Amino acid sequence: MTHVQRFDHIGITVADLDSVTAFFVGLGLEVEGTGSVEGEFVETVCGIPGAHCEIAMLRPPGGGTLLELARFVTPDHVPGSPTAMANELGLRNVSFEVGDLQAAVDAVVADGYGLIGGIGEYENSVRMAYVRGPEGIIVSLFEQIG
Repeated sequence: MTHVQRFDHIGITVADLDSVTAFFVGLGLEVEGTGSVEGEFVETVCGIPGAHCEIAMLRPPGGGTLLELARFVTPDHVPGSPTAMANELGLRNVSFEVGDLQAAVDAVVADGYGLIGGIGEYENSVRMAYVRGPEGIIVSLFEQIG
């Protein structure tokens, strides 16, 4: 029996919801909605008494899987490793296809973010780069070629 019907969203907990939202909007995602959630539901789901979150839901152009950004109002967030590398256990990266990889990289660099390594090309089919975004989030940007 198949339980999964579709891939709905990926959630990332952040400290500065506004700046992280602005970063992803700068890449081309669109804010689908924002809100706040607290009370029995979120406390039960998260297993955190007194949980209260502010949330921004972002959608790629043309639809698709959502990106949920959440900032805990209470209790305060617990810092992660802002310098985590791809081999560290946990969420590895969030990946987006772009039309022009170099232009996308140039745009995030202009905003003060940088490449983790370099731009690689795989078998004349794809070019890819890892960018370290706000709060250490690794963003994979790739462009189809050939």
